[in-house]
Amino acid sequence: MSTLFSPLALGSLALDNRIVISPMCQYSADNGKTTHWHDMHLGNLAQSGAGLLIIEATAVEPEGRITYGDVGLWDDETEAALAKPLAAVRSHSDMPIAVQLAHAGRKASCEKPWDGGGAIDPNHTNGWQVVAPSAVPFREGDPIPESLSKSRIIEIVQAFAQSAKRSVRLGFDAIEIHSAHGYLLHQFLSPHANKRDDEYGGSFENRTRLVFEVYDAIREAVGNDYPVGIRISASDWVADGWDIDQSVELAKLLKARGCDFIDVSSGGLHIDQKIPLGPNYQVPFAARIKSETGMTTIAVGLITEAEQAEAITFTGQADAIALARGILYDPRWPWHAAAALGAEVKAAPQYLRCQPRSLKKLFG
Repeated sequence: MSTLFSPLALGSLALDNRIVISPMCQYSADNGKTTHWHDMHLGNLAQSGAGLLIIEATAVEPEGRITYGDVGLWDDETEAALAKPLAAVRSHSDMPIAVQLAHAGRKASCEKPWDGGGAIDPNHTNGWQVVAPSAVPFREGDPIPESLSKSRIIEIVQAFAQSAKRSVRLGFDAIEIHSAHGYLLHQFLSPHANKRDDEYGGSFENRTRLVFEVYDAIREAVGNDYPVGIRISASDWVADGWDIDQSVELAKLLKARGCDFIDVSSGGLHIDQKIPLGPNYQVPFAARIKSETGMTTIAVGLITEAEQAEAITFTGQADAIALARGILYDPRWPWHAAAALGAEVKAAPQYLRCQPRSLKKLFG
């Protein structure tokens, strides 16, 4: 039996298989509100046969968006808008759906990627003043971020909690906290972005403080039985930055708090990062965290082939694998993987007749 297509539990959430669709920003929202693009995009992915779909980075306050086209969940209007694609998807798919709650920090207020992706001046129509642990911009020449006051830190923690409550009300099956790719929580973790000299800067204990405050606030908001996980960058890929040793310690402490899963990526914080791209290049990070903490772990990064994904789960390097660009390119990747591995996936009855005659039963 294929390990990739065996069941997996993320806390109280049962998945049919171990293929996760990573949160992927679409930059197609209107002032934080989802649009018809999301109806099509999410509906397509919900028919893929994956075990879990995670909604793109969803900002907990307007200033937390990467671009002015990002999805948000900070008020009644953004909540009502997000309810629409969820209702459409759930009318034809029982795939579990999670949401990634996020704040971009100093990497906010940017153009959409297809318009260059550069930082937008706060005085521009589509820009705003960005915030960060310290007044250190991501790139030289970017607008200087405002160093967060303690009162603003408290507000952001509360914003995460309020968005978590909205997530539960919308019926999401789980929450993933975004602490990766150089966004706000990752900025607090890394000495390259965090130059503070108060209780949020300096030592490992201080730099991890905000992550724990956000986790604890969300946990209090949703209860102990609701699945809550986190995505981290296991390494800055820059000397003297956040690294795998610190990531392991962070994971141990999160597990002790009841965190249900960890989604292990890397990079995104420093423009001088040197990433050795290649198949499975981030899997060793996931493998070490899983080995040393026992936390349910998701591996990501240039996992493109069915046999490759099967090997990762079969050998216990990770409990699940996540696909991003690969599943945008091939939205039926799980179908093809199941065919290659002799497994089965769910498919809508409208699609049952598309199964190739040469294959044994593919659709369960």
